[in-house]
Amino acid sequence: MNTPMKSIIAFSVLSICLITGYSFASAGNEQDELSDKVTFFGSPTSAISSSVAVPQSYNRLLFSGTVAPLLNKDGKTTYERYGNTEKQAIGILEKLKADLKTKGLSLADVTYLRVYVTPDPNKGNTPDYQGWFDAYALFFNTKENPVKTARSTVGVESLVSPDFLIEIEAEVAYKNNSKSNK
Repeated sequence: MNTPMKSIIAFSVLSICLITGYSFASAGNEQDELSDKVTFFGSPTSAISSSVAVPQSYNRLLFSGTVAPLLNKDGKTTYERYGNTEKQAIGILEKLKADLKTKGLSLADVTYLRVYVTPDPNKGNTPDYQGWFDAYALFFNTKENPVKTARSTVGVESLVSPDFLIEIEAEVAYKNNSKSNK
């Protein structure tokens, strides 16, 4: 490579480092700081994190797709039996919260949610994403639980039952020595 090209590349790399505040000397130290705790990344104005770093010293717990609890077995409609999307999501997150508690964990240990939302016949056969977002806002990014999980929300044609408007999978991370492993 000729000398002018090397100078251009070196100048470009140096400029990027100056603009972003990156320091080669502190690069290793920053990784060391992250290695002992779960770290959430993303915009402070977003309700979710764009990514989560989970250190090797943490256990991971994965929850299968969970659906809403039955509210009324004699209900004539989906809403009467299980509720709308928001009500179903609240029921699922309450189930997750209770299950985590039996393991000595909490919703603050949740790092990732994968959410499937189906068309709601009472909403023009479109997924009620806002219902899901409103339910999420009751449990995450709150004063009681400031955690903003990384999250994917996907619209799907259907779930295992036409009554289910939402299904949620969860990933949890916790310190090997600080939580019970029931």
